[in-house]
Amino acid sequence: MSTRSTSRSTSQSLRGRQLFAALLAAPFFASCSTLDSVDTDCPIAGGTRVDALIQEGEVHFAALWKLTSGGENAEGYWNFAGDRLSLQRRNPAEGVNCDRIYVTGTSAKDQMGAKITQLSGDKGTTTCAHFLPGDQEVVYASTHGMMQSCPPAPDHSLGYVWTLYPEHDLFARPVDYKTKKGEAYPERQITDQWGYDAEATVSPVGDRIVFTSTRSGDIEIWTCDLEGNNLFQVTDTIGYDGGAFYSHDGERLVFRTTAFPAEGEEREKAIADYKELLAKDMVRPSRMEIYTINADGTGRKQITDLGGASFAPYFYPDDDRIMFASNYASASGREFDLFAVDDEGGEIEQITTYEGFDSFPMFSFDGKWLVFASNRGGETEGETNLYVALWQ
Repeated sequence: MSTRSTSRSTSQSLRGRQLFAALLAAPFFASCSTLDSVDTDCPIAGGTRVDALIQEGEVHFAALWKLTSGGENAEGYWNFAGDRLSLQRRNPAEGVNCDRIYVTGTSAKDQMGAKITQLSGDKGTTTCAHFLPGDQEVVYASTHGMMQSCPPAPDHSLGYVWTLYPEHDLFARPVDYKTKKGEAYPERQITDQWGYDAEATVSPVGDRIVFTSTRSGDIEIWTCDLEGNNLFQVTDTIGYDGGAFYSHDGERLVFRTTAFPAEGEEREKAIADYKELLAKDMVRPSRMEIYTINADGTGRKQITDLGGASFAPYFYPDDDRIMFASNYASASGREFDLFAVDDEGGEIEQITTYEGFDSFPMFSFDGKWLVFASNRGGETEGETNLYVALWQ
């Protein structure tokens, strides 16, 4: 969220991806330039046309392209121009043992995938990247300022938990900067307070960054300007408020939050468990719901009441609907699909039907394309890749 989300550490920031073992057999691939019934080009250079991976019932996908291959690739977020993505990637087979931040290029790597370039360094771990206005910089969270190597994995003797590493701060790096021999890659640090600062996204209006922070003692949503100044705390309710995205007019935020029992002894126990884990910089993401709130902190409103883990919400281009990922319809709790709901709540529409992991949806700003992460089409167990769908 990482949760944009339930989100974010070396082993969990691609949100539950390691839980999902359902994989398809090797799919039929067609080059992005080999178009069938839909005569349009892939918006990301090098995307591979894979319409055969569109599942029965996925009626909003007019065409589908696969962008990455191998490892765990997720949290693909559009730049403002709609021709590049930032993404988070980990692939031990290639020596990438921590989550790293990458960006897609403007030319194809080959006919079987987009060209991606690592933007973050090789120290610590990173999470949640988003283009800043002008598409010349990407903001993301990293522990490299205080941590040289990959952080330890979460203590799963406590159950399924995420670690909110307090070494995380927000940084911005130029996208296409070419360093000279011996020159350090330039970056600017946006936050520098001890505690978890991560899950940053940017207002489509281009004036504010929203992020998740533990600086108040709880896990809350904060905003700041593009330089990290003029900080504002948006939420102040007990529980994990995070993974937020702005509406397209910059007036509202959609986010995930911990779903505690409504009242009584069960609620008291759940809150006590939450606080105990938080004191260890951990959180249990198994029960989360989708909420909205005005950017000024007023008008907090619950949108879903589904049970299970709902996260990674994003507004439709008209801001009247919200897409999100959830396992609420899965009997085992191991399958995540994309769903949609009106911003006032109500009937849920299922968007994806793949028997595995589909999550992290984001519409391009023109509303024509949807990027998301999925296990579909993977060649090895746990492989997660980015896909772009032509939306209809």
